[in-house]
Amino acid sequence: MIQAMKQEMALRAPAHRAPLATVYFGGGTPSLLSAAEINELMEEIHRHWGVAPGAEITLEANPDDLTPEYFRALKDTSINRLSIGIQSFDQNHLVSMNRAHNASQALSALEGAAAQYSDFSLDLIYGIPGMTVEQWAEHIQRALSFRPTHVSAYALTQEPKTLMDHEIRKGVRPALSEALAADHFDVLVQSMEQGGYAHYEISNFARDGFYARNNTAYWQGKSYVGIGPSAHSFDGFSRSWNVSNNPQYIKSLSQRITPQTVEVLSEADRYNELVMTGLRTIWGVDPQTLPDALRPYFTEVTQPLLAQGILQNKGGQLALAPDQWFKADGWAAELFYVADASTKY
Repeated sequence: MIQAMKQEMALRAPAHRAPLATVYFGGGTPSLLSAAEINELMEEIHRHWGVAPGAEITLEANPDDLTPEYFRALKDTSINRLSIGIQSFDQNHLVSMNRAHNASQALSALEGAAAQYSDFSLDLIYGIPGMTVEQWAEHIQRALSFRPTHVSAYALTQEPKTLMDHEIRKGVRPALSEALAADHFDVLVQSMEQGGYAHYEISNFARDGFYARNNTAYWQGKSYVGIGPSAHSFDGFSRSWNVSNNPQYIKSLSQRITPQTVEVLSEADRYNELVMTGLRTIWGVDPQTLPDALRPYFTEVTQPLLAQGILQNKGGQLALAPDQWFKADGWAAELFYVADASTKY
């Protein structure tokens, strides 16, 4: 797999020449990589692109991988930020979500991260059936006791064709409650702001100076290149994604073929994506970044929301009012551009 990824870098490097501002080892379980393997991949990255001084270099890690030995080994790599998938401190919750780690490993991972890294993030899940608002508040405070620089929190979702989806449909486990998730979200926002964290994206909170630069680039529509099975890339006008099958990925790269599908985005696609991602952030949508032909449409459909206070004008950029953030996806859908025979734009 590593050799295939190195081959993909070599094939794709000519199209992406600028030194990288961020490097993110994510998706799957990158903490299975040894320190030597991380260094091997980083050497290849430096060879083909270079890495800008002060770049953010993140490793997503499962708590059960973050042993004292692994922490020591990571200090010999260029990883300068960890993103740890804690999800919950409750053992029953972890079992119900089919997580590989246990509650004790979650605590040990955070203890190690706090001792070894000045910049680390953790993920939490809310909206778990049976978890009271008080229990959720306790989870947040336990997380903050380790002083992470960044916290991501996501509502539990019922993904099709998963074990959880099957069990909910069969009545084996309780259905998810949007009202409960909304209550948890309100507690989350209040607790994080009281703890000194800026709520800069719907699911993300950071101490001053520690916004996730990699993820912020996605939300602001910047270009990125993804290497590996299932990896996605974006160049500003088209998206591409690699095959998800590992053997097929490796076989293709052994033949010097990049196994990817490319989609060229229409003006409507680019408009809708910028609206969707922008409304999820504290910065909102900058009309100047939208396709020229659709700016009048954006102005027209946002006027009612501005008048109602749902949208706010922040120096020319339109952002959702804080009390509307939980409904961001719905408001974005209201502003999407969908062409039909009667459309005047």
